[in-house]
Amino acid sequence: MSFTEFQFHPQIQNALDNSGYVSPSPIQKKSIPPVLAGRDLLGLAQTGTGKTAAFVLPILQRLHSGPKGKVRALIIAPTRELAEQTHNYIGKMAKQTHLRSIVIYGGVSKQSQINKIRNGAEIVVACPGRLLDLVNTKAINLSTVEMLILDEADHMFDHGFLPDIRRILSKVPRKRQTLVFSATMPKEIRSLAEDILSEPVTVQINHTKPMASISHSFYQVEQRNKSNLLKKILRQKEITTAIVFTKTKHKAKNLAYQLQKTGCKATSLQGNLSQQKRQLALEGFKNGTYNVLVATDIAARGIDVSGISHVINFDMPATPETYTHRTGRTGRASCTGAAFTFATPDDYKMTRALERSLGKKLVYKKESNLRAVARQAA
Repeated sequence: MSFTEFQFHPQIQNALDNSGYVSPSPIQKKSIPPVLAGRDLLGLAQTGTGKTAAFVLPILQRLHSGPKGKVRALIIAPTRELAEQTHNYIGKMAKQTHLRSIVIYGGVSKQSQINKIRNGAEIVVACPGRLLDLVNTKAINLSTVEMLILDEADHMFDHGFLPDIRRILSKVPRKRQTLVFSATMPKEIRSLAEDILSEPVTVQINHTKPMASISHSFYQVEQRNKSNLLKKILRQKEITTAIVFTKTKHKAKNLAYQLQKTGCKATSLQGNLSQQKRQLALEGFKNGTYNVLVATDIAARGIDVSGISHVINFDMPATPETYTHRTGRTGRASCTGAAFTFATPDDYKMTRALERSLGKKLVYKKESNLRAVARQAA
């Protein structure tokens, strides 16, 4: 199937052609037609499957005609990184359409965001906290919203944003098109979806299964030996770029500092950083200033960096779904990737859960096999 079958406006199709997009991914193939038809939609798909395009492209098509200069589509995202990523993608695809997008989140100047709102935009991508702040001060009017999209809804629940989401829902018209995308479906998200969606189309794309393009290796290691094991792994030449996941912000910061002292081009991305420093870290990782990004799970969603060769779980994730989100940072866009996971004796329950998710018994690697494993994954 080709994108041309959706019969997008030539200005949108030109953007797709210029970006080299030819065939839609499964989530795009199944989601775009009902969204174009005005249906509500519940999309269940893992990270890295192309769901951003699954809602951005039909938004642009539907808003291409009609009034300009007022907010007609509202996209809610749980993290600043994901909001920026979505906003940038809209800019890329909407370049020829004269549709404008603005991004709203905390940690940066509120006044500059207010000025952009006053200048007029048809699409707003926002994190809940700052958006509510602007709504409460009447700096933004949501009464003209025609399309509402909740992206990474389960992550919003993890961040405690559901009360804010319900407040935002009270500010948008009841008559609207609503799309909810989520990687998992805890009962709280299912309840929210049932409340806000009207006769939705449900699209489900193996949303809890890790992508087949990723190889998975596990290392049994004592907690005290993790740092040394990581340093040995990162010395392998096959590892060109890597995201290293830790449980805590403090550990991410300290581990990045330890790696820097060994000459590794490492940086950290975690919640204690200012927005400016977070952007500098992410941009440095994208442009090659750094080739190792040590991150908390805030980075598991919203990082769209091509060519990441490895994901390393320094700390075991809390759930199989989190494992899927983390490892989905590699093996994207038809590329292969590798995931290395450190497991301590205390991680027994989680390793059993991962075996069920992966559909196979885990085989643990020894440190002496590091080079062979890295070469095989490359």
